[in-house]
Amino acid sequence: MLTLAQAQTIIAKTLEHGVLAKFKTLGVVVLDTRATVKAAAIGDGSSLARFDIARAKAKGALAFNMGTRALEKIAKDRPHFFSGAVAAIEGGIVPVPGGVLIKDKDGHILGSVGVSGDTSDNDELAALAGIAAAGFVGDGG
Repeated sequence: MLTLAQAQTIIAKTLEHGVLAKFKTLGVVVLDTRATVKAAAIGDGSSLARFDIARAKAKGALAFNMGTRALEKIAKDRPHFFSGAVAAIEGGIVPVPGGVLIKDKDGHILGSVGVSGDTSDNDELAALAGIAAAGFVGDGG
């Protein structure tokens, strides 16, 4: 189980990574295995859509049990399937890097992190840094 304290560590370290790397302002959402928001934070000066995009990245990772980097490939290879899946999943899915599964050392999924604000690759890097700082393994796909 992912605790609130662990989720808050992921949030803090993800945002810290973004600041230290001089990324644009990030929004971060941590979901538990039920896709319920465990913790979230949006950096000062962020655009209005950061929470929604970060949550959709995290939700997509959980919905398919894979990081959104892998979902991006599915969306490109099977666009009709993917557009149907997006319509079927409440809250949507954003199939670009930045949605990362949180796994324990044995590979069990504990939740996911969605990050939005900079390039998708940088969003993913920030998520991975936050997950590692909390003692978990990140799977971006």
